[in-house]
Amino acid sequence: MKKRFYTLYLATSDARTVRRIRVPFYAVHVLAVLAVIGAATLGAALASYSRMLLKVANYNALRSEEGRLRENYMQLQVQAKDTRKQLSSLQSLATEVAMTYGIMRWRNTPFRAVPDPKPSKAGFETSLDQFHFLMQNASLVSMVDTNGLRLLPGPLPLHSALVPSLWPVIGPITASFGEREDPFTGEAAFHPGVDIGAPYGSPVRVTADGVVAYVGWEEGYGRLVVVDHGFGISTYYAHLSAFNTEEGARVDRGEVIAYVGDSGRSTGPHLHYEVRINNTPVNPWRFLRSTMAASLAENETPGN
Repeated sequence: MKKRFYTLYLATSDARTVRRIRVPFYAVHVLAVLAVIGAATLGAALASYSRMLLKVANYNALRSEEGRLRENYMQLQVQAKDTRKQLSSLQSLATEVAMTYGIMRWRNTPFRAVPDPKPSKAGFETSLDQFHFLMQNASLVSMVDTNGLRLLPGPLPLHSALVPSLWPVIGPITASFGEREDPFTGEAAFHPGVDIGAPYGSPVRVTADGVVAYVGWEEGYGRLVVVDHGFGISTYYAHLSAFNTEEGARVDRGEVIAYVGDSGRSTGPHLHYEVRINNTPVNPWRFLRSTMAASLAENETPGN
């Protein structure tokens, strides 16, 4: 079979020289196929490059959005932390007021299990009547208990020896009164007192005159001393390492009754301190915050 060729004639501009080029028939087809393949490859490469540019643009946009969201998240965390602090303070105040005026029972805590009696309609009506009475006579009434309203013989001044207004130990407040995160379970729990940080073995002083009502071991509290100050007021000193008093003993404000330890449910040496009125925990900080100077002076007095 005779081969077929394509003949190309190339001439100069003055037509003096003419050059003839013969190209095999199959070569033209091969070149055409290669051209098509090259065009397709180039088109695919351009499309892939365009997609990559789009992905890079989207990635940069996401990075920018992530940075903005992270900043917003940090701001929200700060706001949430401040809100939790305010809410915890309000909850502590509301819980204390509610329990003090008989509207709420003291809930079970990790320190001591208290039976929760079934509510009754009569009890609710009694509490409501007592609450209205308290609203009208708040300056005369000390507390609501199971026997009804009981009046104080007169207002007790903050500096009275019967009011627990002395710091039992001098140190930082490491845990406040009210709702907090339980250090053992990580769950929300009610803390019925304050924790005061102090070195192991530091002397613990009774915060008001009274009679020692209990000396011994109590679940959660560890080594515990309870002092009755009269008028329904009592104080609790827990997580002790040793005692320096006994049940029935009369003690004077500032007298050393025990020593700081870490017994019971404790994460380290400190004093768990409670103030109760008719066995209802109230915030000790109301007494402690205004008596730091006096406590320092009494704790430094020789012979105490």
